[in-house]
Amino acid sequence: VQLQASGGGLVPSGGSLRLSCTGSNRIFNSKPIGWYRQVPGEGVELVAAITSDGRTDYADSVKGRFTISRDNASYTVYLQMNSLKPEDTAVYYCNIRGYCSGSGCTVPGYDWGQGTQVTVSS
Repeated sequence: VQLQASGGGLVPSGGSLRLSCTGSNRIFNSKPIGWYRQVPGEGVELVAAITSDGRTDYADSVKGRFTISRDNASYTVYLQMNSLKPEDTAVYYCNIRGYCSGSGCTVPGYDWGQGTQVTVSS
């Protein structure tokens, strides 16, 4: 299954964006999906994840501000980002839920793709 992230942009601090992650086929619906982000010089960070049956979890830094959801009919996972802060600026990727450690996350067997840039101005 291939995944495509979209929806990034430039917003002011306190603003909102909704990112979309679209899968290429129905296998997408059976996979746990994560939204990740990366800033230059740092590892990939898991921001939020959702299981195939809709259970979610979030990084502490985004709890209460970001919401992950999925629409199986359209093979899409969304990340609604509210109350954005300049420190949320990063390239955001969607991918299968992978393995994360202190140095970052990896998803064996899956490419990261181009991601989508989110820039929050102060």
